Amino acid sequence: MAETGKRDDPYQQFNFLVEIDGIARAGFMECTGTTTDTDTIDYREGNDISMNVRKLSGLRKYTNIVLKRGYTQDKSLWDWRKKIINGAVERRSADIILLNENREEVLRWRVREAWISKWDSGPFNAKTNDVVMETVELVHEGLELV
Repeated sequence: MAETGKRDDPYQQFNFLVEIDGIARAGFMECTGTTTDTDTIDYREGNDISMNVRKLSGLRKYTNIVLKRGYTQDKSLWDWRKKIINGAVERRSADIILLNENREEVLRWRVREAWISKWDSGPFNAKTNDVVMETVELVHEGLELV
């Protein structure tokens, strides 16, 4: 039961950090893809007279995590991607950390065995004054709320 006068407001989505191998990276403006999914398997035993299909759990799947940030002179994400392009897939852990309005950690999602499958820089457009964006897509083998 909540205390009288105490509010439990939801957290705002803009207040987050991304750490890769325990190191906070330059501020990302967007992080999407923190989705887990489990396949379902329809199963029916041969002697089941009720004619009902049972639903069993199948493979767990994790969508790719997409991170976007304004491009700076920090080339660490490109350097990591370059290793993968050259055939050395370097898997890393990553944490997505939600902060409250006082910039204190309130929730943490841990991403296991991640590596960059896609890297994009741009677009470039002389007609606007938008920031040049660096976008990376992380494939991974697990996501948990710790």
